[in-house]
Amino acid sequence: MSLQETLTAELRSAMMAKNAERTGTLRLIKSALGYVQIEKKADNLPDADVLVVLQREAKKRRDAAEEFERGGRPELAAKERDELKVIEEFLPRALSTEELEALVRSAISETGATSKKDMGVVMKAAQAKAAGRADGKSLSALVGRLLP
Repeated sequence: MSLQETLTAELRSAMMAKNAERTGTLRLIKSALGYVQIEKKADNLPDADVLVVLQREAKKRRDAAEEFERGGRPELAAKERDELKVIEEFLPRALSTEELEALVRSAISETGATSKKDMGVVMKAAQAKAAGRADGKSLSALVGRLLP
């Protein structure tokens, strides 16, 4: 069963259970996937494309929660975090700090990077290896710290 089919099945079961919050979040995801399907003129999306959409939606929720916290709206930040929890159920497990550091170190050695000038090359290699299991912000910070 593809990830898109799993999302559809989860939406159906959330609707049957009358879980309004979960249903709303899954509908938002389904809508975002629909836009990508129209853009790509495809009936079904491969799991890689679905993961990209899920990561983008998760990032939106993280950023919105931070902004609501800064703006003094904790109730809206909590709502965004609840939606984020539902989205994260469908994302692959994130890499631990140790795994991420090992991945970046191997990307640095493979690319032969010697200074911060090579950061773009290292980032490209590290992102390919991470395959969506690490966000770009933490990856970039780690690459910047590990490059001389």
